[in-house]
Amino acid sequence: MENEFYRHYKDRVVPALRERHKYKNVHQIPRVHKVVINTSVGSQPDIKQALDEAKVELALITGQQPAETRSKKSIANFKLRKDQIIGAKVTLRGDRMYEFLERLIKAALPRIRDFRGVSPRCFDGNGNYTLGVPDQTIFPEIEMDKIKRNIGFDVTIVTTARTDEEAKSLLSELGMPFSDRAKKLATASPSEGGPAGQEQAA
Repeated sequence: MENEFYRHYKDRVVPALRERHKYKNVHQIPRVHKVVINTSVGSQPDIKQALDEAKVELALITGQQPAETRSKKSIANFKLRKDQIIGAKVTLRGDRMYEFLERLIKAALPRIRDFRGVSPRCFDGNGNYTLGVPDQTIFPEIEMDKIKRNIGFDVTIVTTARTDEEAKSLLSELGMPFSDRAKKLATASPSEGGPAGQEQAA
């Protein structure tokens, strides 16, 4: 059975991107290649326990078993040894990737307190976007009464876009709530009943 969010990409996003950027070949249209969720527990005093908890919660959030990450070099000031286990990561592709993106965009991000959109300045120059999540509680899969510590992590969305502008168009069409987009909508529709009016009413 085809993933609903992927169907949205094919039916709505692809035609919109083709119209906006005038792509002549369907293979030029950007898509999400993979999503990498990465967390570090190297600063925790009880690294082994923190790592075990992080792996359990990443597995709950992503539906996939995390892999451990290790330090690449020794840093004496941080008491860090080369090849020391310092975190965990999950790489999502295919249906799990689209399911995660749908939950992130539609369910998790709106649960952030005083949320005003994500920064449009977190692209890397090659069409990839990294979003910092302050803690795991924004995901509905996490049970609040079982949390022992807050675990922040980075979500990197790797796309096939050639430029940051194309990648931003792709993520915007998928529903990513960029903060500058929200401001434009509010400015363009200040009348009662428009987005600005609704925001004030809320």
